[in-house]
Amino acid sequence: MIEKVLIANRGEIALRILRACRELKIDVVAAYSTADREQKHVLLAEEAVCIGPAPSPQSYLNMAALMSTAEVTGATAIHPGYGFLSENADFAESVEKSGFIFIGPRPETIRLMGDKTSAIQEMSAAGVPCVPGSGEALKDDDAENRAIAKDIGYPVIIKAVGGGGGRGMHVVYEPSNLAGAIDMARREAASAFGNPEVYMEKYLEKPRHVEIQVLCDSYNNAIHLGERDCSLQRRNQKVMEEAPAPGITPEQRAEIGELCVAACKRINYRGAGTFEFLYEDGEFHFIEMNTRIQVEHPVTEMITGVDLVAEQLRIAAGEKLRWTQDEIEITGHAIECRINAEHPRTFVPSPGKIEKYHAPGGPGIRIDSHAYGGYTVPPHYDSLIGKLIVYGENRDSARARCRTALSEVVVEGIHTNVELHDYILQQEAHAKGGVHIHYLEQLLAESG
Repeated sequence: MIEKVLIANRGEIALRILRACRELKIDVVAAYSTADREQKHVLLAEEAVCIGPAPSPQSYLNMAALMSTAEVTGATAIHPGYGFLSENADFAESVEKSGFIFIGPRPETIRLMGDKTSAIQEMSAAGVPCVPGSGEALKDDDAENRAIAKDIGYPVIIKAVGGGGGRGMHVVYEPSNLAGAIDMARREAASAFGNPEVYMEKYLEKPRHVEIQVLCDSYNNAIHLGERDCSLQRRNQKVMEEAPAPGITPEQRAEIGELCVAACKRINYRGAGTFEFLYEDGEFHFIEMNTRIQVEHPVTEMITGVDLVAEQLRIAAGEKLRWTQDEIEITGHAIECRINAEHPRTFVPSPGKIEKYHAPGGPGIRIDSHAYGGYTVPPHYDSLIGKLIVYGENRDSARARCRTALSEVVVEGIHTNVELHDYILQQEAHAKGGVHIHYLEQLLAESG
């Protein structure tokens, strides 16, 4: 097993990694910025090293500082968590060339799947269903682009080849708006990702966001752990997730899961990964693969009993998968609420000191959070301060427990979006299940 891990991240995921390391008797080095001296994982780690000032480029995105920290502390592996450098192929390559273990996929795999067009081409070749689209980056040829759009059929969506999170995306309903949308998307993509290339896909009007979790070892063994529904989104950012996805049959799960497993073997994938799909009219359409642990990984852990972060560590240490596909059983239902430090109606970020903090408890309740009474939420990073994960024997039980748990959450001194989660759970559409990705935006618009 790995002896010492440098956690190249912050917040709840850094604490989550630390806990997994503790269970496997792995020492931890916490790399932190000056704004994160009081982070819970920093206080709990065997060693902690300040890697720079609060701005991410000078700390959590500073490859040289992270590599130096690993070297001087004698760390043997680096876990990137999610966000920051977790899907940066150059960082993964530097880690491995320097003799450290990168707890994640091989650099070439990250590079392959990080380019959206090459990922789509690879998945299409593997038999994974994809959204109809250009299949490659668009050229500077208006006539050709109009022909591609006509062949796909309006509406179409322009997306950044090297990005995600809604940046560089533009929906086009009319041919007359196509050239302008492409130009705007290119500018946004260049600014956000350093890559101006964009591609085109059919715009699905009311799809759901359903994703498949996979685990793969270094010996080309791979399994899937079912699906998650992440359709409750605001501005392309996930708000609430659940597993399994309402309405997906065991037969559908097995079929799409087997395709994802075959694709993993094709690209020689290693570690934890997620295939993201748009699901509409009973059909899956691949959009991208996240080559890292996901924020919403706990709901899969709750319904399968598999500790995904611990398995990342075991796989990185060279161990073979401990399960075959037929040993993975999905039982019950889990829901995750992302608790953000923001106003529940205006969504304005709310950094500041948490004066009072109380986490809910009871059967089936799990809290992944670095927050505590007296902790100051810095203004420099994502507003996520924790995740409430609930488990029930069925979806109705999970929803009821979720509302009860939300009613027990106490966070004073800053605003949080706890109220928003309770409001979502009160809606008949959520009780029914299977809402589309635009539902939450529409609900918020209607409620004012």
